[in-house]
Amino acid sequence: MAGHVITVAQQKGGSGKTTVSANLATGFLRQGKRVALVDIDPQGSLGRWFMTRIETETGPVENLEFATSSAWGITYEVRKLSDNHDIVIIDTPPKADSDLRPALRVADLVVVPVSVSHVDLWATEGVLDLARREGKEALVVLNRARKNTRLGSEVAEAAEKLMARIAETTLANRVIYAEALGQGRGAAEGRKTPAQAEVDALTSEVAQVLANG
Repeated sequence: MAGHVITVAQQKGGSGKTTVSANLATGFLRQGKRVALVDIDPQGSLGRWFMTRIETETGPVENLEFATSSAWGITYEVRKLSDNHDIVIIDTPPKADSDLRPALRVADLVVVPVSVSHVDLWATEGVLDLARREGKEALVVLNRARKNTRLGSEVAEAAEKLMARIAETTLANRVIYAEALGQGRGAAEGRKTPAQAEVDALTSEVAQVLANG
């Protein structure tokens, strides 16, 4: 049975796509899954994270594979990787146009990170529209959330009006996410922290959506 494919997409740069991709990858590793990462973003941030992980040996790499692909080569790459992995995660460039469609087409679930700002939320509509046209379920993940702030409440309220599924788990605005990324690891790896609980909860929520799909 082929593994599940998750495409992480957002039209606006700086929304946390690579952070979410890397942390979902390590979250699934913590569940004992075999994970493959595919980076189709020319910036290559996910690839740099993976190479840092190998160089510093900060976490397991035996069940983690990495590949790069063009947008139009993604179908072949995913077909190859999903045969040998439980989860394939695709990190995409910050745009919502025809180049993104092949990555949406191969997905079992589209994860859309939204950094807590109205601008990010507005940018989300284009990605959600493309996902709907491809008949794919999308899960909006509020990222860099600040609890008990008016902006956070406003964005969460506005997100509910997108007619999309909103993840119950939010990723808070914590320094550990950026620190861990720079060290080639996930925020859930290492000692027990609030970030570890968030990543594990989001991973379990994504796994549940995939299982019910």
